[in-house]
Amino acid sequence: MNVAISTAEARTLGHVSGTPPTRRASQRKGQGVRGTQFAQLTAFVAVAEHRSFTRAAEHLGLSTPSLSQAIRALEDGFGVRLLNRTTRSVSLTEAGEELLANLNPVLEGVDNAIDAVNAYRDTPSGTIRLTVHPVAGVTVLAPLVARFAAAYPAIELEVSVDLACRDLVGGHFDAGIHLGSSIAQDMIAVPIGGKPRLLTVAAPEYLAHHKMPATPHDLHQHNCVRYRWDKDVANTWRFMQRGEPTEVAVEGTLTVNDHELALRSALDGIGIAQLPEASVAGHIADGRLVPLLLDWSPNWAGFFLFYPSRRHVAVKLRALVDFLRKGAKQEPGIDPAG
Repeated sequence: MNVAISTAEARTLGHVSGTPPTRRASQRKGQGVRGTQFAQLTAFVAVAEHRSFTRAAEHLGLSTPSLSQAIRALEDGFGVRLLNRTTRSVSLTEAGEELLANLNPVLEGVDNAIDAVNAYRDTPSGTIRLTVHPVAGVTVLAPLVARFAAAYPAIELEVSVDLACRDLVGGHFDAGIHLGSSIAQDMIAVPIGGKPRLLTVAAPEYLAHHKMPATPHDLHQHNCVRYRWDKDVANTWRFMQRGEPTEVAVEGTLTVNDHELALRSALDGIGIAQLPEASVAGHIADGRLVPLLLDWSPNWAGFFLFYPSRRHVAVKLRALVDFLRKGAKQEPGIDPAG
């Protein structure tokens, strides 16, 4: 929910003036939800979405006691319990589930109305918090940051680099960029960056003392720098030739979960590495790395920008989604013919 609570509403959260809502139904009939009750409903939705009073309070910019008072006042006004609370968790009661289900279309309408007004601005504005896979940060996002800033100067990007695919709601992120296999099924996932190749590379210093592999299976005789893309084991490399996939178990003295360290290790001649083309193309061009097994280089699914699907997309986030979808193209490739 993107509707902000005013300072006045925040001060009065948890205090229902006069008679509770259920006792004023006849007075309020046809008038709709106003003032303090709207702020309390907003507070309820935040707690329901975050499943935590602490995180919901942080999201709304309130103290946890004020938020608790607001929920108690709302429950007192309705005369039913909306949330089950324990020391470790918060869950919705049946009444709470019913209230949330009926509120969602209303709140979505409010969000859409706000976005409709915001669309009249010259440029979208606000802060977008992203959780980004380390390789995506280097190969997809970094090359586009300057262009995005020039196109949308009123939008601020706050980027957190995480190998693990973080929970957006729990981490207070607007969106993320990660491997498709790691993204929860209830998210909207937009492919970005095309389907780049994975290149197998080594430094000239390494190849000066080791025979260049002619097929993927020759890697059994080499020291391979294994990069752990996520929680999966990193000791199997994929290859593709004429549409036929091949997987090779590789061994080596170094396994890392940091892209820059894997790249640095290959540059230093420690061993052979398999990394995205965008991150090694420049080093190949200046002779610091040599591409191996180019005819066997596989394309991979690449990265996806993902965000919650339960509500509409805010104007600022829609601008980023459209920009990345159009702008995140694969870097110029390495020609197998040289």
